[in-house]
Amino acid sequence: MISSKEYESHSWELLVTVDHQHQEVQKGFLLQVTGDLHIGGLMLKLVEQIKISQDWSDYAFWWEQKKRWLLKTHWTLDKCGVQADAKLFFTTQHKMLRLRLPNMKTVRLKVSFSCVVFRAVSDICKILNIRRSEELSLVKQSEDTLKKKKKKDKNSKEPATEDILNLCNSPVSSGLSGSPGLYSKTMTPTYDPISGTPASSTITWFSDSPLTEQNCSVLAFSHPNCSPETLAELYQPRTLADKAKLNAGWLDSSRSLMEQGILEDDQLLLRFKYYTFFDLNPKYDAVRINQIYEQARWAILLEEIDCTEEEMLIFAALQAYHVSKLSLSSEAQDFPCESEADEVEAALSNLEVALEGGNSSKTLEDITDIPKLADNLRLVRPKKLSLKAIKQYWFVFRDTSISYFKNQECAQGEPIEKLNLKGCEVVPDVNVAAKKFGIKLLIPVADGMNEAYLRCENENQYAQWMAACVLASKGKTMADSSYHPEVHKILSFLKMKNWTAQAVSDPESTDMKPECFVSPRYTKKYKSKQLVTRILEAHQNVSQMTLVEAKLRFIQAWQSLPEFGLSYYIVRFKGSKKDDVLGVSYNRLIRIDIATGDPITTWRFSNMKQWNVNWEIRQVAIEFDQNVSIAFTCLSADCKIIHEYIGGYIFLSTRSKDQNETLDEDLFHKLTGGQE
Repeated sequence: MISSKEYESHSWELLVTVDHQHQEVQKGFLLQVTGDLHIGGLMLKLVEQIKISQDWSDYAFWWEQKKRWLLKTHWTLDKCGVQADAKLFFTTQHKMLRLRLPNMKTVRLKVSFSCVVFRAVSDICKILNIRRSEELSLVKQSEDTLKKKKKKDKNSKEPATEDILNLCNSPVSSGLSGSPGLYSKTMTPTYDPISGTPASSTITWFSDSPLTEQNCSVLAFSHPNCSPETLAELYQPRTLADKAKLNAGWLDSSRSLMEQGILEDDQLLLRFKYYTFFDLNPKYDAVRINQIYEQARWAILLEEIDCTEEEMLIFAALQAYHVSKLSLSSEAQDFPCESEADEVEAALSNLEVALEGGNSSKTLEDITDIPKLADNLRLVRPKKLSLKAIKQYWFVFRDTSISYFKNQECAQGEPIEKLNLKGCEVVPDVNVAAKKFGIKLLIPVADGMNEAYLRCENENQYAQWMAACVLASKGKTMADSSYHPEVHKILSFLKMKNWTAQAVSDPESTDMKPECFVSPRYTKKYKSKQLVTRILEAHQNVSQMTLVEAKLRFIQAWQSLPEFGLSYYIVRFKGSKKDDVLGVSYNRLIRIDIATGDPITTWRFSNMKQWNVNWEIRQVAIEFDQNVSIAFTCLSADCKIIHEYIGGYIFLSTRSKDQNETLDEDLFHKLTGGQE
């Protein structure tokens, strides 16, 4: 025991501000403390002085100057580094947050501002009934992407009553543990696999959650498309540099919202960050599938990802006309027959392979008999684009290499050239209407990329060779179990593109606004009546699809685009005098020329030995096999974002269907957190 005089000589005054709603009670308190007082004791001392009878269990100390929470209640003030000049804020850990979802709907809910973003997103996804929360994260919109909207809103005041779905009464968002029934593997509300509606026998599972049947419909269904005026107000990237701005605002998953400057009732975007959609199941994932579909839809409408005119019309027919029509139709509420359910399961199976979500180690390879392809193809050399440069050769595809010979008789001898496709970029060059089936190969060499174009004669030949090239680029052979599903996926996409200009119903009598269904580039190119006619022609090939199948096919078509899954950043490579663009995908990094958009070099994650960050100079350094190493600084965003992307994709590649849905959060932070 020490005397009061000795206590006073060692003690000092600490200013604490309390965040409460009682107007008649002061908010600032001066407490007499010593350095060996622990945080829990400080809380007790403060609450005794406040003299307000309420539940303080969600309150914690926020240290404003240091931008951090003091959550370890057994730590002393000395251990935390708190001294007399510190200003502590005693506030709730769970606060209101507005989230704009991929379908552009805004929800308002209570979120933990004190736990790391990775865990906060997990809690948010439990409320919204979205499985696999590790695929999503939060984005803060940058000033550049908001400028256009601000200009529009300068003279017109924004309505005070925004259309917001209020989910603030959720057990999870109130800081309590969420009902395990809402998210467990066995008790997740079951959805109709065709229409996406919650099955009537399980809708009662929503009763303790704000996610009622009506709210579920808002999240699981597509709603009427926005007007062309609304579309024009949204940020549309024109260049690679513009696209890089879209990826600058990802929050750090290893820090809390408060630590990153997010305030109560701020608006953030909830988006799928990692393009590896794992274990999609229409019975449980109606909300998740719809939100993936919506993110893809908006990416295409706002030209965040490039596609051809033919592809744009397919997207318009699928997403805009067919899905919107079925979503509004009472037919979508009907229960499916067995055959329809089988079709959806088949489409889903193809989609899972296409999106590379699963563990790819289980390949059915017979090392004694690796399949091969051999056929006549035409080769086009890029620097000689005259007709004379197109010449037919006998091509043989074996393992992960293509060899070509003057003719079939010469195939027993030495090839004219052998192309190793491991690590190459494979780009489709297809126009079904013009019977053009091309494969563009960008093959990595010491000083960049060599280009080669292969021309196929028909759909079947193209699908087989394209699938083989795609697998070879990942280091897989045609013996891999994903080869035949890949061929089937390509043929399905070609079939959707293969429509004929048949007579359609009078376009003028059709209640369709094509400006809502295609990107602005095509509304400027064609008249409205022309677009309606072409969308209706494309719709013939998809008109028999069910609602969920149409969404899955849309996602699959999105995945088939060359730019799918690429997140862009402006970087400066070590030793370079100019800026480049770095594309980050689920399995590779691509160095891209910022002026032309052409790929320069590709590095596969499978060849990566290690990566690290020099936090002092904010430089990312990566080592690959064969003594290849690169280093770069990021100019369009914090280097932590790229570091987290790489670690995040490696973390997601460790998932398997054998595991339960609990995640190894420690492993995620080891791979993504860094040591700043």
